[in-house]
Amino acid sequence: MSGHSKWATIRRKKAAIDAKRGAAFTKFIREITVAAREGGGSLENNARLRTIVEKAKAANMPADNIKKAIQKGTGEIPGVIYEEIVYEGYGPGGTALLMKVTTDNKNRSAANIRAILTKRNGSMAALGATAWQFEHKGFFSVPKEVIDEESLMEAALEAGAQDIVTEENSYDITTLPTDFEKVKKALDDKSIKYSSAEVTMVPKSYVKLAGKEAEQMLGLMDALDEDEDVQQVYANFDIPQEVMDKMGSQE
Repeated sequence: MSGHSKWATIRRKKAAIDAKRGAAFTKFIREITVAAREGGGSLENNARLRTIVEKAKAANMPADNIKKAIQKGTGEIPGVIYEEIVYEGYGPGGTALLMKVTTDNKNRSAANIRAILTKRNGSMAALGATAWQFEHKGFFSVPKEVIDEESLMEAALEAGAQDIVTEENSYDITTLPTDFEKVKKALDDKSIKYSSAEVTMVPKSYVKLAGKEAEQMLGLMDALDEDEDVQQVYANFDIPQEVMDKMGSQE
């Protein structure tokens, strides 16, 4: 889980910077619109929409922007029609990549992603080439200072969590996607604060990277995150904490 949870921490640090530039809000609007179009505009009945809206609020996105994005998705007001596409690829060291895109122009998105990968020692892959290396899971990251491991295990496992892994600074919980909301409610009910909570793609195994390949990998992830069409990037890298910390401190 280390590659996933470490990069999630970096993304949160970068989110505040992106929000100032408006990049984060643009991505939230697109994802909210698609989620509302596919599952309806009710937060109570649309778990995906509810999760995205919570993230948008945490990034201080104005409530009016959120409301309008939902209305565009449900068709109450006119808006651009976005489609979701998942591209597959390879990164430095043979790492596997899944890139979730929300776009109004798939030709533009494909060309941009191909250019980013090529420039940073990566390449596009055929459909199905890397997807098999990931599993659809619910994921929570709980800082160690919040709770002791035994108490967390009792609360999470009773609610249906599959596994809890101890990382350097956190406890990482995985669940079946169908049990995500149940585990989230259990943590909320016990006031257990988590730094990350999402239904995501978790790698089945990891590729260890160091040196130049590690720097190239983080540069690639950063470049993909900066593309406004790219909503999520999943990768199976494992990089030393000190390298991750160095990257996370950069603006």
